[in-house]
Amino acid sequence: MKVLVTGHDGYIGTVLMPMLASAGHDAWGLDSYLFHTCGYGPAPQPFRSVALDVRDVDASHLEGFDAVIHLAGISNDPLGDLHPSCTYDVNVVGTVRIAEAAKAAGVPRFVFSSSCSLYGAQGDDPIDEGAQFRPVTPYGESKVHGEQVLRDLADDNFSPTYLRNATGFGLSPRLRIDLVVNNLTGFAVVTGEVLLKSDGTPWRPLVHVADIANAFVVATGAPLDLVHDEAFNVGNSRENYRIRDVAEIVESVVPGSVIRFAQGAGPDRRSYRVDCSKLERTLPAAVPRRSVREGVDELYAAFVELGLGHEQLTNRLLRIEQVKTLQADGRVDDHLRWISAPAPSAMADHA
Repeated sequence: MKVLVTGHDGYIGTVLMPMLASAGHDAWGLDSYLFHTCGYGPAPQPFRSVALDVRDVDASHLEGFDAVIHLAGISNDPLGDLHPSCTYDVNVVGTVRIAEAAKAAGVPRFVFSSSCSLYGAQGDDPIDEGAQFRPVTPYGESKVHGEQVLRDLADDNFSPTYLRNATGFGLSPRLRIDLVVNNLTGFAVVTGEVLLKSDGTPWRPLVHVADIANAFVVATGAPLDLVHDEAFNVGNSRENYRIRDVAEIVESVVPGSVIRFAQGAGPDRRSYRVDCSKLERTLPAAVPRRSVREGVDELYAAFVELGLGHEQLTNRLLRIEQVKTLQADGRVDDHLRWISAPAPSAMADHA
């Protein structure tokens, strides 16, 4: 299939694009390139792409595609809290824009990168896709609205699928250090401290970024009767952890590191465990294979081999700090639109 990936230059997208190509698809990208300078390790493989904000897409940009994988958006809670109205604008208005354009262009498949964050504050029991939504952040709320928009558009000619990703971890050419496993491992390597910013009791489902990418490949190519207007928790039911358990894994992997609680660390309302058995039943090829322990081993080895500095840990690889820097430099406005164009290197993979 000819597949367009929005947000292809991001944390998941740079891992996903080569997987789509390896599966035989003709992969194209669309990205605003806000995080093009947030590289770590080898540069991502180049693909044909266009520099465009999803809020500016129209049907002409999507003609001839067989599927859209929609990753682009405000991608975490701190960044979402920085400008809640902008989070709604990008994640909801942007999703409406590209979904309506895809439908108008006759694109039959639309795979939406949703999130388990829409479950928000839950109890200790694992929840499945039928659980009540209880988002506690603008980011989580935006994913609820995004799914609702797509459900309203679903019909015999337009088939959306909702992949509710667990919290990602692992290496990517556009590494994010603001994800809990990546963050704890990074702090342990750079400072010797496994720094907990909550009391460690909240539950999180965790999944490797390569397993997230694989789930998108599988869902995009699955028979429509299996995925039409269906939501899937993307993770492994065995990979639900309390944050303190993740910290203990990191402490055991990174020599000399010790667990420490940050000043003011307390309860976190975001706590949920998810049941991923629907994914396993319906799309067994999409079931994640990598454990958190394997991910920490991978991250530690890379941080030692490639080096990880304090500036990367506290600035360049943190999405919220990248946005603050771009805004302070007068390059991006409060709506996350470019005032001055991205660096020329951001255009190098266009065709």
